[in-house]
Amino acid sequence: MNQLQTKHYPTIMGAIHLIVLYTFIQTIVDFPLALLDYYNGTDYLYNPIKKIALGVGSNVFILYYAYRRAGVKLKELLPYQSFNVLILIPVLFFLWAAHNLIEVINIELDKVLPPPAWFWELFNKIFESDYGIYGAILKVVIMAPVIEELIFRGVIMHGLMRNYSKFTAVFVSALLFALFHLNPWQFPATFILGLVLGILMLRTRNIYLCILGHAINNGLVLISIQYWDEIKATSFFLSSKTDQLIISAFIATVSLVLIFVLSRQKKLKGN
Repeated sequence: MNQLQTKHYPTIMGAIHLIVLYTFIQTIVDFPLALLDYYNGTDYLYNPIKKIALGVGSNVFILYYAYRRAGVKLKELLPYQSFNVLILIPVLFFLWAAHNLIEVINIELDKVLPPPAWFWELFNKIFESDYGIYGAILKVVIMAPVIEELIFRGVIMHGLMRNYSKFTAVFVSALLFALFHLNPWQFPATFILGLVLGILMLRTRNIYLCILGHAINNGLVLISIQYWDEIKATSFFLSSKTDQLIISAFIATVSLVLIFVLSRQKKLKGN
């Protein structure tokens, strides 16, 4: 029976192969351009036309490749069962509170493994755009959540849920999602986000909810970067660190309970 179950695509190894293939497609174009820019002082790597062509082309190829390998209907690979829209409220509050709590982990991580200067330059480039804040929103809040959710909570979780236990499917998809970003300093945040989005997919079976949850998370990060001076002047961030952590832990706990309650209600209706 187990032998039959592991034939569904992708298995864990199939998911790793898919991510490596996706990364390879990006690298095979980016690496030569990076060398060319380095030795000639050009800026081909960040050319808007190149970024759009590579982004659209590589993602369409990967999704089509995975769709063909999975051999199932598109609505099964990327499910969209109805869900309670009110769940977006606790998702928002949980992600906000989680970011405050994860900051403690990041501080300790920075002590053990201090991020180099080039890391912050590269990280900030993710939230920059040739078209200002609107371009950043398009790239970070819209495009990235759509692409990454179709791959991780869509294709990859579909195969993992058919081959393994629910816990394994959520945990492995979150782990691969965090590793995919190739950023040890971002790992705690992306792993927690992956767990939450995996739970949402498991309980609601709706890829759009996962995309919205991912977009909310990225939007919070973008806002914190763009308006940090104003944010740190609010009463919450002027309070003691202990108070911030206690409030954040309380909000995260309540929000997580509400997420489970609201997702369970809609799941029962679907059944």
